[in-house]
Formats: sequence, C-alpha cells, structure tokens
Amino acid sequence: MWGFIISFLGSLPLGTLNIAAMQIGITDGISPALWFSAGSLTAEIIYVRLSLVAMDWVRKQEKLLKALEWITVIIVLALAASSFWAASHPSGEGENVLLSNTMHRGLLGFTMSLINPVQIPFWFGWSAVLFSKQILKPGVWNYNLYIIGIGIGTFTGNCVFIFGGRLLVDRLNASQNMLNWIIGGVFLITALFQLYRIFKHKDAIHKLEHPEEITGGLEKNIH
Repeated sequence: MWGFIISFLGSLPLGTLNIAAMQIGITDGISPALWFSAGSLTAEIIYVRLSLVAMDWVRKQEKLLKALEWITVIIVLALAASSFWAASHPSGEGENVLLSNTMHRGLLGFTMSLINPVQIPFWFGWSAVLFSKQILKPGVWNYNLYIIGIGIGTFTGNCVFIFGGRLLVDRLNASQNMLNWIIGGVFLITALFQLYRIFKHKDAIHKLEHPEEITGGLEKNIH
C-alpha cells in the first residue's frame, strides 16, 4: 500500500513520462498510451529493485548518471520541439514525430524511463524511509509486494493523464493544436528545470547523497 501511495502521488506532478503518455493517448489512442505506461513502469520497477539490493554499486556510477541526465535533457528538448512543430502544422494531424513513430509504444516507454535517472534517488530515499520505519522489511516476498504496489501506483497515475487528455479532446472539444502548444511548453520547462538542477548540482548524484531532500520531511507522518 505504501508503495502504491508513494508511486501514485509521485506520478501526478507534470513530468516527461506522464505528459508523453497523455500526448500518445491523444494522437494514437488509449491502447498505445497504456502500452507506453506499462513499458515505463517496467523500467521503474528495475530501478526500484536496484535501489533495494545494489545501491552501493549505483552510487559509484557517477559518470553514467551524468550522461543519462544530459541524454534526458536532449530528448525532452527534442520532444518540446516536436510538439511545437506539430502545433504549427495542423495539416499533419498534430502528431509529435518523436512519439508517433514505428517503435512499439511499450518499448518506447521502457527506453524513455530507463534513461531517466531521477527515479533512482527518488526510490532510494523513500525505500530508506520505509526501512527505517520498519514498514518495509528485507525479504523477497516483501520486496515483490512493494514493487507490485509501485507498479500499480505508477500505472494508475499515468492513467489520470491518459484519460484526462482524451477527456479534454473528446468531451470538452479542446483544440489538439492548443494541447500541443501546452504540452510543448511543459516539455520545454521540464528541460530547463533539469538544466538548472544539473548546473546547481541538484541532480541525481546530489539526491543520492541527500535522500532526505526527496521525501521533504514527509517521512515524519509515516507510522
């Protein structure tokens, strides 16, 4: 249950993956968006497992984490540019050329999530809190239940964006062009924020060294 709650709430703030899932749901349909979400949560589960059993090894991979963060910035900037291009070319049916490609949506979601190192310190911090409160205890069965809850929470959070995006288009007669401008703006702001964190040394490596900043003191409310 704690894995579900943390994962669900962590999926609600605007981010690269949930906005990408929403845009796929709008342009390609619900099924491809759900596949994208399933792929992204699979990579997240892998990172959670690493945070439970191999964090000492992960801490030493500073160069890899740095490289992944820069790759993430480049991809998000490309997503922003692609969204702006789609918005300015309504004759192309408003498709984001990076998200609306021939790659299977599950593999696309898995790849985009795998290169996003932000998840590593996020789950390291929360797992450490749950261990300290003796809510999460060592053991294969406990880890499996924890991971199942996380997977369900992430999937549910993404569904809020997927079905919410479709609702805006189908029920509220929202302009797909306007949504592309908005989504492009979100991607651009996300990329700029990521650059800010990198240059201000508030990146994934910093968060691994200061996990208390991730939980924001909320661990005091967990009993």
